[in-house]
Amino acid sequence: MHEINRLREEICRTGQSLFERGLTSGSTGNISVRLSDGGWLMTPTNASMGSLDPARLSLFDASGKLLSGDAPTKEAFLHFSMYGERGDAGAVVHLHSSHATAVSILRDIDPEDVLPPLTAYYVMRVGRLPLVPYFAPGDTALADAVRSLAGRHHAMLLANHGPVVAGTTLANAQFAAEELEETAKLFLMLQHHAKRMLTAEQVDDLRKRFNLP
Repeated sequence: MHEINRLREEICRTGQSLFERGLTSGSTGNISVRLSDGGWLMTPTNASMGSLDPARLSLFDASGKLLSGDAPTKEAFLHFSMYGERGDAGAVVHLHSSHATAVSILRDIDPEDVLPPLTAYYVMRVGRLPLVPYFAPGDTALADAVRSLAGRHHAMLLANHGPVVAGTTLANAQFAAEELEETAKLFLMLQHHAKRMLTAEQVDDLRKRFNLP
């Protein structure tokens, strides 16, 4: 019980922090964490991340059965798709953050690697960022699209939608999602300027130096 209560509080603190800093709005975005017994805690449907109630978070057992709490986010399948392919994932953060979503709407981006290596911290926390094709909200075909990429990428951008990021802990997933959003902001700010990205050699050095995939 101590673990669950601690994680309930952590999810609510994280959600409030993301909401207050404008990284999610209204009832958008969702968070989940994996429990040591194989179950999950997840934010409920139609809930603002700025005012989450720890007692009302959705609790699942290891088979994905809802045990208690409010009905889960309608995008729960995104989270389960990530966990199913990433044994190291301890948490998943999905946002509709403005700059990352704006980038997901741009026409001429590389679907294999959406954002260029503008900073070392982007390479270290996010790495390669694939674009998942557009699917209507609630379309479970999106789960298959996410699942096909999740084994190779812990972060991805959903077209015309927003980012989904897994991390070994909730803090790591949050930090990576925030780094993605900040890099998207830089990318948009620099659209009409000559840019000096990190070179392929510099990126390779970072991957070797920090044992990145």
